[in-house]
Amino acid sequence: MFDPDPPFRSLRRHDGYLPLEDLGLIGDGTTVALVGLDGSIPWLCLPRFDSDPVFCGLLDHERGGQFTVAPEHVTQARQHYEPDTAVLMTELATATGLVRITDALALRSGADLTDDTPAQRAELVRSAVVLDGDVRLRVDLEPRGAAQVRSLFSGLELRLHARPELRLHLRSNRPVTGLTSTHDLRKGERLDLVLSWGRIRRHHRFDAEALLRDTVDAWHRWMTHFTYGGIEEPLVRRAAITLKLCDDWVNGSLVAAPTSSLPAPIGGVRNWDYRYVWIRDASYTVFAMRRIGFIGEADAFLGWVIDAFEQSRAARIMYDVGGHPVPDEFEDAELAGYRGSAPVRWGNGAADQRQHDVYGEVLDCTYQWLRAGGDLEPALWTGLGRLADTAGRAWRQPDQGIWEVRSEGRVFTYSAGMCQVALDRAARIGERLGLPGPIKTWRASAERLRRLILSRSWDADAQTFREHLDGSGGLDASLLALPLRQVVPAGHPRMVATTAAVAEQLSAGDGLLYRYLHDKSVDGLPGDEGAFLLCSFWLVDNLTAQGRVDEAERLYASLCARASPLGLLSEQIDPTTGQFMGNFPQAFSHIGVIASGVNLARARAEEGHP
Repeated sequence: MFDPDPPFRSLRRHDGYLPLEDLGLIGDGTTVALVGLDGSIPWLCLPRFDSDPVFCGLLDHERGGQFTVAPEHVTQARQHYEPDTAVLMTELATATGLVRITDALALRSGADLTDDTPAQRAELVRSAVVLDGDVRLRVDLEPRGAAQVRSLFSGLELRLHARPELRLHLRSNRPVTGLTSTHDLRKGERLDLVLSWGRIRRHHRFDAEALLRDTVDAWHRWMTHFTYGGIEEPLVRRAAITLKLCDDWVNGSLVAAPTSSLPAPIGGVRNWDYRYVWIRDASYTVFAMRRIGFIGEADAFLGWVIDAFEQSRAARIMYDVGGHPVPDEFEDAELAGYRGSAPVRWGNGAADQRQHDVYGEVLDCTYQWLRAGGDLEPALWTGLGRLADTAGRAWRQPDQGIWEVRSEGRVFTYSAGMCQVALDRAARIGERLGLPGPIKTWRASAERLRRLILSRSWDADAQTFREHLDGSGGLDASLLALPLRQVVPAGHPRMVATTAAVAEQLSAGDGLLYRYLHDKSVDGLPGDEGAFLLCSFWLVDNLTAQGRVDEAERLYASLCARASPLGLLSEQIDPTTGQFMGNFPQAFSHIGVIASGVNLARARAEEGHP
């Protein structure tokens, strides 16, 4: 459970790895780092989200490499954020003293995080101060693979054998002569470390405290735009910051998660690289952010989508953060995987899948862009019109669906629903701007498809919609998203019945839901998986829209209570143990925190409650 002032607790490891719940997130709008409760940094990709990792002990604690600053013989520890920032503090206690390590990816002095200009300094700050007693701090800087190290007057320069283009520079306020060092400190004394890349700053004035102050100030300025005042407000605030950390602040793109190959479940092979921009995931993100006051992020992404579509001349389901094709998927045999869960994968093989929901996502993004005052060039409208025409045909064809099954494609109800969205939004855009095109045809086709979904995917015997448009297949939690995209009203009797069926038949217990059941919905992969958090938030939204607000609030509170002490959530939850599974932190899960909170707050306001 999220706790801004958590108690100390003992360190715990499973198979040599910290649990995901004991990792914090810091970032600067181009990349992120994960900081462990033990003072380690086992994850950092440089120079951007989807670059090769410099530290990836997260995926192999022996060979992956990490950057550790910690006292010897830690007895207890805790982590918490500087309020309303991504500046993280880790406090580590020993038998002789207490030290606080403050970590941040530094931001420029005066940086405006609402502007689409670089805010990062390409510097990782690690500042340790002894709060009580005496401690011996150990510093271990272990990048993945071998590195050539040389001493400079201002610190150390590192050249990674596997990354000759990347120069790292470590500066410190105390002598550092190698990648491993120890420092005996008393109460009030500090050790400041700054790891730089990109434009090396070894000639600049060294002031770690000033870097941290500037970073805190930048986050505080950004959070003044936050407008939410409903239930679970502290967690919603933290979710907003987490989503901002998944955002490329210059490009406007958003990664689905800043990590790769974290397994679901442990020991399984469902290990995927999520450090890319899924149009679907990012669309949900920006709509959620817009609803709590962050208009700039939404506008930047919508512009990025339009540009990416215009450049590729086709609607891809995902791109890299720069709007280019995602690298081919391959397995990294050198890494053992988190808790021994091989394979580790880089790139994503789903990038070339057929997923028809992307047509609706692109056109819905464009519609949202226009509603916010954006412009639409005539040449782009021609391409968007072709996209609507494609959607009008594609819904009849099999695809891999929202869950990216790696089995034979099927005609999924959700995909058909998003094709309906594509036709509907194209008609609305054309009507809004008076643009040429078969507006009436799109409008009529959207209505016919909506009625077709209501009739053909309905299983009268089971009293539920089915995952396939012909009414066959298993039950799929993505059906809960149909009202969210205005395909089917939440209060329609068949949607109410489907909501009840999903809640009962896909239940993993305690409000958790599976996406689908693997014995009824074959996805081409071995093994099962955990409960998918976003699906439970979709259930909250349906209950809210159906007027069952008390029930929705109880479910929402139980889901929010599953956040880590730092307010972070993973992709999935192990329903047996409650442990986090899958890539972490997952944008989808934090979207659920925000969107469901906003929906509940509005429902209560309509009832006349504060």
